[in-house]
Amino acid sequence: MKLDKKMKEYFKLQYTMTMRKLSDGYHPIVGYLLALLILLVFVGLSMFIFHKTTFAPYTYVFISLYFTSKLSEIRRNDFLKICFGNEEYRKLRILENLIVALPFVIFLIYKQQIYPVFALIALTALIAFLTLKTTYSITIPTPFYKKPFEFTVGFRNSFFMFPIAYGFAIIAVVVDNFNLGMFSLILVFLTILTYYLKPENEYFVWSYSFTPAKFLIEKIKTAFLFSFYLCSPIFILLSIFFENFGIMFLFTLLGYVYLTILVFLKYSAYPNEIGVLHSLILVACFLFPLPMLVVVIPFSAVKSVNNLKEFLK
Repeated sequence: MKLDKKMKEYFKLQYTMTMRKLSDGYHPIVGYLLALLILLVFVGLSMFIFHKTTFAPYTYVFISLYFTSKLSEIRRNDFLKICFGNEEYRKLRILENLIVALPFVIFLIYKQQIYPVFALIALTALIAFLTLKTTYSITIPTPFYKKPFEFTVGFRNSFFMFPIAYGFAIIAVVVDNFNLGMFSLILVFLTILTYYLKPENEYFVWSYSFTPAKFLIEKIKTAFLFSFYLCSPIFILLSIFFENFGIMFLFTLLGYVYLTILVFLKYSAYPNEIGVLHSLILVACFLFPLPMLVVVIPFSAVKSVNNLKEFLK
């Protein structure tokens, strides 16, 4: 696929913007190191998924399509249509979709999953011809409206993930695959963790008449309670049909621990988004849980309290 000068400049700009975001104001080498770390985490999680469930190829295709679908947002594509002609626009969209799907394709080839590879490439190219709305006029009711901001916004943006996770749990029971059931529980927690990556407007913090410590305690209590609402159907279902209660309890406990860490990291960076340093800390907590948790939880808690003093006077 031959690229004209304008398309080359577009991809060069996207690359530069991505590396600047990863570097987060630090030396560019930090961005490259973080990109390498993300790649290692990607490989590690991929190995874990393929080791734990026979449905890994289908899960892998779905995850890849989820990321490529983010590029089909209608306003973004309307802008690209203005900048490029129709033929160049289609080439660009197909190519950037394939770039996003490339790591998944390479790993599927490594696992000798040829049919999923062909399916993924075909669907990835097909999505390039679609435009999707990211906002809708319908209002999805949630039980979280009394405690903004994370779950009210996050759930409405990711509600489709929960029928998928619950579906995996049901399939796990039908095929007697406990590992698939655990994957569904982990999927719910990973979805919830993304709710704490974006900072809310300062008004949502200022409106609390709490001390910083009390504010953080309330945020953690809310995270625990609402996570319980979303995880309990899977936990109850697996508890009825499997006898591995201890493993389920351990993974649920770890999910709550990581939620606590993310709450602290979010407000230690507030009102800015979680930056490269916080991202590295979070990744390190996943890779080396025990030594990192002992250090990160108290350190980030103290930093969050000090940071919130400016907004909770």
